[in-house]
Amino acid sequence: MGSNSSRISDLPKNEYLQKLSGTESVSENDPFWNQLFSFSFPAPTSSSELKLLEEATISVCKSLVENNPRTGNLGALTKVFLSRTRELRLSAECQNHIFIWQTHNALFIICCLLKVFICEMSEEELQLHFMYEEKSPGSYSSNSEDLLEELLCSLVQLITDTPLLDITYEISVEAISAMVVFLSCQLFHKEVLRQSISHKYLMQGPCLPYTSKLVKTLLYNFIRQEKPPPPGTHVFPPQSDGGGLLYGLASGVATGLWSVFTLGGAGSKAAASPELTSPLANQSLLLLLVLVNLTDAPDTPNPYRQAVTSFKNTQDSSPFPSSVPHAFQINFNSLYTALCEQQTSDQATLLLYTLLHQNSNVRTYMLARTDMENLVLPILEILYHVEERNSHHVYMALIILLILTEDDGFNRSIHEVILKNITWYSERVLTEISLGSLLILVVIRTIQYNMTRTRDKYLHTNCLAALANMSAQFRSLHQYAAQRIISLFSLLSKKHNKVLEQATQSLRGSLSSSDVPLPDYAQDLSVIEEVIRMMLEIINSCLTNSLHHNPNLVYALLYKRDLFEQFRTHPSFQDIMQNIDLVISFFSSRLLQAGAELSVERVLEIIKQGVVALPKDRLKKFPELKFKYVEEEQPEEFFIPYVWSLVYNSAVGLYWNPQDIQLFTMDSD
Repeated sequence: MGSNSSRISDLPKNEYLQKLSGTESVSENDPFWNQLFSFSFPAPTSSSELKLLEEATISVCKSLVENNPRTGNLGALTKVFLSRTRELRLSAECQNHIFIWQTHNALFIICCLLKVFICEMSEEELQLHFMYEEKSPGSYSSNSEDLLEELLCSLVQLITDTPLLDITYEISVEAISAMVVFLSCQLFHKEVLRQSISHKYLMQGPCLPYTSKLVKTLLYNFIRQEKPPPPGTHVFPPQSDGGGLLYGLASGVATGLWSVFTLGGAGSKAAASPELTSPLANQSLLLLLVLVNLTDAPDTPNPYRQAVTSFKNTQDSSPFPSSVPHAFQINFNSLYTALCEQQTSDQATLLLYTLLHQNSNVRTYMLARTDMENLVLPILEILYHVEERNSHHVYMALIILLILTEDDGFNRSIHEVILKNITWYSERVLTEISLGSLLILVVIRTIQYNMTRTRDKYLHTNCLAALANMSAQFRSLHQYAAQRIISLFSLLSKKHNKVLEQATQSLRGSLSSSDVPLPDYAQDLSVIEEVIRMMLEIINSCLTNSLHHNPNLVYALLYKRDLFEQFRTHPSFQDIMQNIDLVISFFSSRLLQAGAELSVERVLEIIKQGVVALPKDRLKKFPELKFKYVEEEQPEEFFIPYVWSLVYNSAVGLYWNPQDIQLFTMDSD
């Protein structure tokens, strides 16, 4: 950056960057590298700052792409960084601020270059660029050294072995970001990558032994949610208040250093997402999700997925089976607490889904917790605010509920947890309600939202499956929850009648005009009748298994008894209507005997007395309602684009030009 530079736009003219990317080879032992690495500014975090940085350095990167085959400067830069990483742990222990600061800057430069290289070329070309040496044009190292693989392994070791201190926080974040960049070639392919050089590096060779250690480190980074140290205090104190973003350079390395500069228009403080308190935790979780969702190699299963699906609690002293590779232990209590606290983000919800679905140790532990409301309430809040969430986040939350409701113990225990004053539930003041009743309310609200807005059959199916799994264990349903169950049935009934009427009118019209194509009302009717039948099965399951626990549901049934009249003789519902019709008839006759103008309290009293007298043998037994979540075939076609969309939108300090992205469309959820 020349001595007078003060803006990002001046970066292309900076003499050190010009030398790095120019036609002259730079030896690994040249003092130039110390000069190149001695700049001081907070890494940009906002997308506008990152876009400015990328636009300003693109010409430098392209010049390096052109000249590197002759100079080998990218390889020299990498070797200088690698030599420094070998001393990083000792430097951290000795509090060698300057060494760590320069090493961080070296990695920052490599990460910026790597991102552009990956966007501009294939992995094979990238690999060649790391092999070029200072010889004749286009020549490269003939020995077996693979500098790209060595760099990736060095990043893994940096993440797992460097102690997390104030002075190492930023380089730890940068190392994780660099690994994300390493794997970002997926962004520039429309199809899911099933074979990749970077995947091979991570799943085989010298990186493989670090699998469990890397996964464990990333998980603990997420769990601990370590905040970054105050700006500048871990490197050098500010020279003055006037620099704002900028911090002074150590006087011992002041000669020939980059001029410090401001991020044009950024103001006096580094921009950061207000809700993101731990960049390290955020980047760690994103990298973990990327690693876990890498596709299996033809002859090698994904070791990171194996590690995530098999780790155990630190309090579990049982030996690991010999067949379980990459096993490790982690504190489940800390993990559970972090997952409960972080569910506002897509990536934390996706991690929770992954663990519940694929790690039986975690699932067993969570289902045994006596404070499940701490986990369930944030999930319900995601569904409640469905209008504000992207569809993937809603799906993950819903599938988590479905997985939880597969367990009968969970379905019983949620009705024993009494909640007070749910402030985010605005339709009605809920001063006291069970967790089970609240769950029913939120799921029904999600179904109704889906019916009027998105009309997604998959969403409907999973909502109803969760209710069905719970239905036999419904206990002491809140009167409002009971009302909403019947109200949903009423809504479905009206929709059924409307489609039936439209189908009839359409059929009449077709008799007079054979040229007009008919709408497929038969299919619409079939879908609605399928949903109605499932609702009837849910009501029937509750009446058959826990009638005596749910007087409010019986009350709601009696209040809206006319709704069910039209389905008594319908061939699709006759069988399932028998029990519902029996309950309605039995309690209606008892109310008739009690006289007219009964109060709500008196009606409920009659219902509670009648439950004892109702002959249970007259209720027809149906198979138990049980639905199990089954992941679709080729789940990577969903999860890999989803994970990378989270990286694109949420990663700190990384920016990609949306026009270059091929994996997903930028206007999608």
